[in-house]
Amino acid sequence: MDKKTTLGFILIGVVLIVWMWLQAPPPGQQRLDVVDSLTASKTAARETFWSEEALPPRESIPLSEVRDSTGTYFSHLISGEEKVLIVKTDLYTAEVTTKGGLIRKWELQKYNTWDDYKVNLVDLTRGGSFSLLFQSSDGKLINTSNLLFESDFENWKTVELKDDQIFSVDLVLRISDDQRIVKHLTFTNGKYSFDAEIEFRYVETVISNFEYQVTWENGLRYAEHNSVDESDFAMAYAYSGGELVELDATDTGKSVTRDIGGATDWVAVRNKYFAVAIMPDAGTSEGAYMEGMRLSLPDGGAKENYSVSLKMPFIGSALESARFTVFLGPLDLNVLKAYERDLDQIMSLGWAWIIRPISAYLLIPLFNLLGSFIPNFGFVIIVFSVIIKIALHPLSKTSMKSMKRMQALQPYMNEIRAKYKDDPQKMNKQVMNLYKEYGVNPAAGCLPLLLQMPILFALFTVFRSAIELRQAGFIWWINDLSIPDTLFTLPFTLPFFGISHVSGLALAMGITMFMQQKMTVTDPRQKAMVWMMPIMLTLLFNSFPSGLNLYYFMFNLLSIGQQAWINKHHGSEPLRKVDQKKKSTGLLAQLSKHVPKTR
Repeated sequence: MDKKTTLGFILIGVVLIVWMWLQAPPPGQQRLDVVDSLTASKTAARETFWSEEALPPRESIPLSEVRDSTGTYFSHLISGEEKVLIVKTDLYTAEVTTKGGLIRKWELQKYNTWDDYKVNLVDLTRGGSFSLLFQSSDGKLINTSNLLFESDFENWKTVELKDDQIFSVDLVLRISDDQRIVKHLTFTNGKYSFDAEIEFRYVETVISNFEYQVTWENGLRYAEHNSVDESDFAMAYAYSGGELVELDATDTGKSVTRDIGGATDWVAVRNKYFAVAIMPDAGTSEGAYMEGMRLSLPDGGAKENYSVSLKMPFIGSALESARFTVFLGPLDLNVLKAYERDLDQIMSLGWAWIIRPISAYLLIPLFNLLGSFIPNFGFVIIVFSVIIKIALHPLSKTSMKSMKRMQALQPYMNEIRAKYKDDPQKMNKQVMNLYKEYGVNPAAGCLPLLLQMPILFALFTVFRSAIELRQAGFIWWINDLSIPDTLFTLPFTLPFFGISHVSGLALAMGITMFMQQKMTVTDPRQKAMVWMMPIMLTLLFNSFPSGLNLYYFMFNLLSIGQQAWINKHHGSEPLRKVDQKKKSTGLLAQLSKHVPKTR
């Protein structure tokens, strides 16, 4: 490669450094205090991170103030005995409370936090979520999370569902003898969701403005070790008119909002691996509201909290109702697609135009297929590396043979450069003639790399966000392929890269890359590339998921073996000039020789 080509590769490397540095999260923190932003009241409340016993209770508001805020119709519903119902299924354990008629706990059976607790998506200390918000006719903003519902179940009753069993419960907000709001909740075994029907009975004189909101106001609890990484994935969404509207709170301490008008298919909140979504019956919602805030926490931590609401029409009839499906579960592609509501749009699978299809239709299905008979995802990645290498073998073989011929041409190219050093235009022309004479394509060596780049980017997104690889261990110290592996911790932090630990797989990847560079780079002017690129990429990949580093390490190992085979069988082949094709005189010209001339 000449100086311009070398400079080009260096510039490409700089671009990759900046892009990957922006994408790679710094080390995260664990048990943290956070502040939740509420849509309805716009107030803040403190919470801590994991153990519910350690979480402070919701700030109490003087009873007189609550009565004033609820007005004439609802002041008698602010106190009373709270009852809790427990619903257990194969997938989750839920707690429903009459205080606000809320879901106050949603504990997933198949997923654990990084410190081995069951993942609970709902914040118990904030009372729970899934409330109604509306304006009363006496001018009060009513949030039903502050009011007491009635129900006929015994306190702390437990209902266990098996097979295809279904259980329903009614939560009644009794405004007067005949005026009431009823939440009819239905739980089905085998689904990460429940169905809700909201009924309004004879409250046409109570609710004003012809609108109410169904809201999820307390976000999702975090479940991962790295709070910064989880915050980078956290976001709120609304799906309206076939388009996904996103709300991402990126500025620390600044509340962001989004008000959406028009038919809305659903609203959702996600963190890294889990989500909550409220899906109304098609065509019933008239808009959405989203709010979020990112908070800076001690020791470099971060927490983002979002609240989402669906705007629903209230006609003012004596009897009205609306139905919803509320999803609370993992960001699993197959699970989300089963709802047939385009809910999988909230998954982080890469750029829609090329990376996302590779992630959704190639990588995840292939990983699941291999994982169905290979119990260890580390070995799945190894098998996948072999499959990709076999698929790219014809191109890689052509590339390596082309590079060998390029190396053999170096003495001739040096002669041309020396001869025409004062005439760059003629020098380039002679070099191109040399390539043509010996049938060498200088770009052939880059083609396999270019074809592999979309797969590499897709792997990056899959390993960072696919629930299938969450907490999937391999061997020895590699216990989670979705996060960086730590061979040992440094007593300092490297600037710019933010490295405070050494990844064993990133180091192995760098070593194999150095060996590969050593085998292929023979031009004395490119000697710096032999060690510069491996060091640079080792530093970059040190903070990447260990599964990605395992793939790259295996791919490099296979490339080294392939290069050794090429060197052994084709290393001594002499340079041969390509036979120049004879000029064709054309079919008409050949036929004209045999046609007699006419006067």
